[in-house]
Amino acid sequence: MISTEKTAYQLSLILLSVLVLSGCQTLQSVDRGLYNIAESVSEKDRVTGQRSLSLQSRTQQIQQGNSVVEQLLAKEQQAGRKINQQLDKAQYWRMVQIFDRVHRISHLSDERWQPVLIDRDSFNAFTTGGTYIVVHLGLMEQLKSDDEVAAVMAHEIAHTVANHVFEAQSLAQVTALANSGSAGRDGYRAAFTQKNEYEADRIGVLYSALAGYDPLAASRIWQRQYQSEGNRRGLFFQSHPVNSDRERFNRVNGEKVLSYYQPGRINPNHAQLLQDNSLWSKQQGADNVGQGGGFSALAGTLLGAYVDHQQAKAGERQQQQQIQFVRYVQSQMKLVGEERPASDRWQLRFRYDGQIALQGVTVGGQLSQGKDKPPIVMVAHVKQPIRRGQQFIAEFRHAALKPLGKPSDSVKLYLDDAVAQ
Repeated sequence: MISTEKTAYQLSLILLSVLVLSGCQTLQSVDRGLYNIAESVSEKDRVTGQRSLSLQSRTQQIQQGNSVVEQLLAKEQQAGRKINQQLDKAQYWRMVQIFDRVHRISHLSDERWQPVLIDRDSFNAFTTGGTYIVVHLGLMEQLKSDDEVAAVMAHEIAHTVANHVFEAQSLAQVTALANSGSAGRDGYRAAFTQKNEYEADRIGVLYSALAGYDPLAASRIWQRQYQSEGNRRGLFFQSHPVNSDRERFNRVNGEKVLSYYQPGRINPNHAQLLQDNSLWSKQQGADNVGQGGGFSALAGTLLGAYVDHQQAKAGERQQQQQIQFVRYVQSQMKLVGEERPASDRWQLRFRYDGQIALQGVTVGGQLSQGKDKPPIVMVAHVKQPIRRGQQFIAEFRHAALKPLGKPSDSVKLYLDDAVAQ
């Protein structure tokens, strides 16, 4: 991996040496021009201090991002759907109180933000890069712990802090201008988004800790999601980290910031810890415009975009390999028997004939509920390792199985995940 900061610094030193030796006003003017170019196509990352692509100013980002949410809210009103406290007063004020404490310690605490509660039963929340956070009622109802709600709020604020919405737009425009086919591929876009999800998780656990919420709460969310939904690693390109990987990532980073966590209260040193902590140290220093700073700013922008592009391509290749591996394993599995120990249990016996020893095998099943509802998902986690020629049992336990006389006629089976041992 190329180090953007180091390479940009080395390039700026070269130009700085030329400027010092020559004292040339023309070169200084050129450097100031380069800085203006860098400023027009990038911004300093609020977390790291490094340059990242951004073709919009913060004012433009707020206008564009808020416009998307305001259009959504207008449609909610037209459809007669309630929002905020009219929808659920208790959950709305719970959401607002948690959000306010997390936002207060964030990098964008000087902006006036508004969380919005909408009538959806799904587990979701999102931002559009402006000053709104949209939260589904279903998420608030499912998360009984305030620490877990705070983890979601911190993650969403982090997306805007790191400029993920507009960084993705800017990179897509640049790759299109460069006549690169990457931006048009689903795998490339998914890998780029997944990288940003990891970054938002990393920033989010620090925000949780500094706001007085348990930074390990995020890992508990994804552990439950893994147990109930699995990973679906082999089905398609994933724009978000799979549940088991996300649980591990959040747990590791949450443990690193536990020392900053003061339960129920904001850490009094939160401003300093945003700059320098166990997860990152923000790049400091003046731009030195006219003395190599313009060259450094532009070089940092270009190299940063190049690194992001290469990382997305590498992520795409990795996901493609994972999909191919899971599909290979599924092709080597044969269903050889099934039993119903109880009305809500379904045991499947498979034989595995593949060459590669496995662990972490998860079998998934989908039960259709008709066109207007998402399918019911059930998963069976196989705890033991599996070798060539071995038979193993995957057992589903779900209330949706009770009315089914023969589940195999209604449940669509798939291999959810498998890892080489």
